[in-house]
Amino acid sequence: MVAEAAQAHRVVTGVRGQRYGEVLLANPSGDGIEAEVYNSFLLNECPAELWELLNASSIAREHGVLIAILNGPRYWLMDTIERVDPASAPRIQNFGGIDMFRAATLHLGPAQLDPSPYLERHVTRGAVFAFDAGRTVYELTGPDGRVYAMQALCTAVDPNLTEDGLADLANRLALPEGWVYSSRVLTTPLRIETSDADAAVVQDEYQNTYSRRA
Repeated sequence: MVAEAAQAHRVVTGVRGQRYGEVLLANPSGDGIEAEVYNSFLLNECPAELWELLNASSIAREHGVLIAILNGPRYWLMDTIERVDPASAPRIQNFGGIDMFRAATLHLGPAQLDPSPYLERHVTRGAVFAFDAGRTVYELTGPDGRVYAMQALCTAVDPNLTEDGLADLANRLALPEGWVYSSRVLTTPLRIETSDADAAVVQDEYQNTYSRRA
């Protein structure tokens, strides 16, 4: 359910378990690479028969970018997304029959693009991700003590991965030295506030995505 208020403030509830896909259009920017992130959420459920036909190289050529990245399919793990949308209509692109809106800007770092997992990257998304009390959260803790909560699981690497399988994921991850994977049940709500600052995100080798808690 979507509730809209003044100044284009939008609250989307019932998010957990919803399927989506993303296409990233990346180009050099300054001394690094930035990607415009297009997301299918709320426009469609990222139909499998269309997603499987997407070709990243063809999309890059069509849109005149350095590289296109297919990111998904994915399933949200938070319960609510809050964001302030621009006053203008959202920028929508169609990728192989799948409509997606421009949701964020991902800062990929130096021009020598490194796809390795467990690297922190920054996303300008203007949103709050909220997890309800009583929900299970799946977290990575880095060697510096920073904690990242999984925002979405991905089935690109393991098509059979579901939330039920996340409890045992620690036994499948090749965690770098000093990294720890764990899960817990929230006794109070968890809010990851990135409406006024960039989000810090990491991925594991299954392309599950985690947002750093403040």
